Amino acid sequence: MHIFVDADACPVKNEIYRVAQRYGIAVVLVANAWMRIPQHTLIHLEVLPGGFDAADDWIAERAGRGDIVITADIPLAGRCLAQGARVLGPSGKPFTEDNIGDALATRELLSGLRDMGEVGPGPPPFSRRDRSLFLQQLDQMVHAARRR
Repeated sequence: MHIFVDADACPVKNEIYRVAQRYGIAVVLVANAWMRIPQHTLIHLEVLPGGFDAADDWIAERAGRGDIVITADIPLAGRCLAQGARVLGPSGKPFTEDNIGDALATRELLSGLRDMGEVGPGPPPFSRRDRSLFLQQLDQMVHAARRR
């Protein structure tokens, strides 16, 4: 089991490290640029300079059944679900086979509105409640993956 993290803009890296160390799960942070990570045998940084989707492609090619992917990128979430991985957004919302279609459709709709000049306020600020929900959901995903 691995936890793959779409790490460039992930606000919950410290929470991921805590859960991974508690359960002894390897974490692979995938990013387009170097970043500081804790010195721990379970935590690895994979830096992929290049195209915008290089990190997404790397994760999607490796994540599979039994793995957990942390990402806010909805198309990446869909690709990883198709490979059998469990996927969790940084706000604590799990992506599932039941909700990924709606998430992709909503993303496309909002993208179209932005292209037409309809700009919304953006997402709400990341809160302590989001962190708490994320930790709870990640813990549940780890337990579910281990039961499998």
